[in-house]
Amino acid sequence: MDIFNAKIQTIPRINQKYGEILKKINVTTVGDFLFHFPFRYEDYSERIEIDSIIAGQSATIMGEISTSKLVRTWKKKIMITECYVADDTGSVRAIWFNQPYVSDSLTIGKGVRLSGKVLEDKNGFYFSNPAWELSSREPTNTGRLVPIYPETEGLTSKWIRWQMQNIFKLDLEIQDPIPEDILQELHLPSIKTALQYIHFPQNEHQYLLAQKRFAFQNMLTVQLASLKVKANWEKEACVKIPFEEKLISKFTTSLPFALTNAQRKASFEILKDLGKTRPMNRLLNGDVGSGKTIVAALASLQTAQAKFQTAFMAPTEVLAKQHYDTFCALFKNNELKIALLTNSYRELNNIQNTINKIQTTSNLQTGKQNTKILEDKNAILKRDELLSEIKEGRIDILIGTHALIQKDVRFKNLALVVIDEQHRFGVSQRAFLQQKIETINDGLPGKIPHLLTMTATPIPRTLTMAYFGNLDLSLLDEMPKNRKPIITKIILPSKRKEVYAFVRSQVAKGHQVFIIFPLVEESEKLAELKAATQEHERLSRDIFPELSLGLLHGKLKAKEKEAVMADYKNKKYDILVATSVVEVGIDVPNATVIIIEDADRFGLSQLHQFRGRVGRSQLQSYCFLLASKSTVKSRLRLATMEKTNNGFEIAEADLKLRGPGEFLGVRQSGLPDIAMQHLGNVKLIEISRQKALELLKNSPTLSRYPLLKKELAKFATNVHLE
Repeated sequence: MDIFNAKIQTIPRINQKYGEILKKINVTTVGDFLFHFPFRYEDYSERIEIDSIIAGQSATIMGEISTSKLVRTWKKKIMITECYVADDTGSVRAIWFNQPYVSDSLTIGKGVRLSGKVLEDKNGFYFSNPAWELSSREPTNTGRLVPIYPETEGLTSKWIRWQMQNIFKLDLEIQDPIPEDILQELHLPSIKTALQYIHFPQNEHQYLLAQKRFAFQNMLTVQLASLKVKANWEKEACVKIPFEEKLISKFTTSLPFALTNAQRKASFEILKDLGKTRPMNRLLNGDVGSGKTIVAALASLQTAQAKFQTAFMAPTEVLAKQHYDTFCALFKNNELKIALLTNSYRELNNIQNTINKIQTTSNLQTGKQNTKILEDKNAILKRDELLSEIKEGRIDILIGTHALIQKDVRFKNLALVVIDEQHRFGVSQRAFLQQKIETINDGLPGKIPHLLTMTATPIPRTLTMAYFGNLDLSLLDEMPKNRKPIITKIILPSKRKEVYAFVRSQVAKGHQVFIIFPLVEESEKLAELKAATQEHERLSRDIFPELSLGLLHGKLKAKEKEAVMADYKNKKYDILVATSVVEVGIDVPNATVIIIEDADRFGLSQLHQFRGRVGRSQLQSYCFLLASKSTVKSRLRLATMEKTNNGFEIAEADLKLRGPGEFLGVRQSGLPDIAMQHLGNVKLIEISRQKALELLKNSPTLSRYPLLKKELAKFATNVHLE
């Protein structure tokens, strides 16, 4: 019988009831159960004599039950099992609360092992709710390094340990997906030995070695998947977009600012990629305010010059509209047609020729037919009219949300796709986007577009190596020369009035302010409207009655959000009260102060994103972090924000403080916990990539490594690679 792949209910003592409970933690087979790893260990390995115990230590003792009784407290009606355990050196008390069944097992004369923390009261030393088992049994829950597992209702670590012990007594045949020569070279144990080490370690070295082995296995499959995605992408054909040096030079010279060296380098890398016969797949990783948009604009300009189309995709309608306005302003002196397409917006610039064709356009609010040409000479079109313009190739740059990849959107000659703030789409969406781009209606048979993805969340080097290995990388790690570092301060509740006074002084100078009430939990979004509205009313009524306050939250429709942001940009509001919808992309150069409430509840990288809403001009800007829980730990963590404005330094600190799982979002990444815990191990990632390259060189389809190929197929269903 193939025990490893057998249904978990077929194992003796695991019935249908426990089979249903195990399903909750995605365990359906014996193999799944074996790969349900401990997340920590209690060290009960050292057994001591009773007269040697001291208060506060974790200890294991072995002796005989000398007295045992079950009593019910009169006041709280709690059942207490109390017994004394004696060895040759003395005796000690042990008590269990609300576990009357313990009394049935621990009868006088029985030999037992107890493991737990030693406490002390007026009656002397005692163990409170210790782990226990009969001394005649093989150590499982006491007297060893005891594994603690992720649990769920109806499933305890103690039960899991008993079942693990039973399973390891069976005739387990486990095939190892990693070639034996690689394991020997790296001094890693076989899969069966590693499973034994991780569930029943005799010492710390064993379980650490097992964790390293499984982390390597996970990272090897990640790198194999990444390299295969990269290889498949590079087999595709694309159009060559020649590097027009004079065009780019003329355009950059006309800008009212000079490009940073980082922008020049990234732009050159991207423009050179566009000139190749294999499609670009590049990640532009830049700090907040480092100028990613202008780099994307240069790529779009070169694409348009070659008579091809660009699609620019943003995660939200508000950001898409902002990019549309930015591109229209950047290319106001160029003969480029730029359009906006989202579920709420359909706009087109440079439309004189189009106006002659279009007699009526739809009113988006009422559906009535009327002619509407905006003051800035933009037109609002019916969807089918705009789709026709795109299909006929009369649109050079199309900006929008994921609406751009809907089935009815057809291009004439789409050669470049830009995805902004790619991390905001979610992992499965990003994987879908890349697959979709390969099959998009680009109007170029046998070709796929070049792909440029951008993120304003600086990604630490180890995560880039581990998780974005299929992408070429360009870094924007330099800020524009005229930007002053944002002055950041941690503010205690007692200093709140001083901050409000500072806000008034900034508004008096003509500057504007953000006040952020960000939300953390998904469930909180249900109360977002009420919370944001109440804070807006309180601040307007009690704190800043003389000032004008706007309100921005996630429950507003796209048009309403845009109207609020437009009013704020046009200085109708002195202060914008907002939730986390302002985290990415909103650009208001006149805003010089941001106050972040409950700052201690957030990761540093997210705080850095919020802070990036100010400091977007030559004006000195300020960020105040209001911590509701002013603990030493939270102040030390937030102090990183005071010390540096460098997003990459903050990301590295955030990674160390929160761990890779929290930084990436464990559910977002799909990576197993063991791989997550080792994402900071640069050497392990480098070795796994090197071995992946060697394996694919020896066997590009992995046909020589069928077990590894099978593991990769299974892994690919759980982990999405952008």
